[in-house]
Amino acid sequence: LQVLRHEEFEEGCKAACNGPYDGKWSKTMVGFGPEDDHFVAELTYNYGIGEYRLGNDFLGITVVSSKAVSNAKKMGWPLKEVTSGVFETEAPGGYKFYLEDKEQLKPDPVWKVTLAVSDLQKSVSYWSGLLGMKIFEKDEEKQRALLGYADNQCKLELKAVEGAVDHGTAFGRIAFSCAKEELPGIEALMKKENQKILTPLVSLDTPGKATVQVVILADPDGHEICFVGDEAFRELSRVDPNGEKLLDDAMAADNSDKWFAEHNRKKISA
Repeated sequence: LQVLRHEEFEEGCKAACNGPYDGKWSKTMVGFGPEDDHFVAELTYNYGIGEYRLGNDFLGITVVSSKAVSNAKKMGWPLKEVTSGVFETEAPGGYKFYLEDKEQLKPDPVWKVTLAVSDLQKSVSYWSGLLGMKIFEKDEEKQRALLGYADNQCKLELKAVEGAVDHGTAFGRIAFSCAKEELPGIEALMKKENQKILTPLVSLDTPGKATVQVVILADPDGHEICFVGDEAFRELSRVDPNGEKLLDDAMAADNSDKWFAEHNRKKISA
């Protein structure tokens, strides 16, 4: 994955982009290519928070790339073969990744993101019926469904779990870009259908960059979904050639581990 851009913020986001935390934070966008045509992960870092309690809401990201498998083996990163040619591994924060030992998909090797749901049919009705996603696969026996907006884009897999979906304290979300003029209609539809709107249509500023408009929703299990106006997002999401340096500089300047150690204190756990 490549660092596409890195941004620092002095206070919490008014749309809770960094979770319900008020302090200084940063975000780093990483992906296999530009945000315009690749799935991208947004890594948020809240200064002063040492760890988060994970729930059962996020079940993993599947990447089809034999190179990723070989890289993990060379680094001695723990891998567990769950089915033939598919390896489970964990990122440092405990998030699951599934690596398929096949030739890398083009243009984007990220195949799917898997979320837990408590009622498969109810969730499929929401994501497909209300949000307009196409159903690519549905397996009642295994209680899973695969959805997406386009054949050549990363897919969303919904997988039923027993009991309620627990979001822990990390507060992730999925984001989609769409034409700016569609945002009021999305908000109006959710109001009409009595669905939860976490953040009504709002403008979000990024220092020195574009201001984007977003509407943030929650599905029946509380998974957060952000729709962002495409026109400003295209400007905001341009690959920053200095992104990796900005990240390195921010990490070098973040002496929080040293400060907490010197004061015999631990970073708080969210």
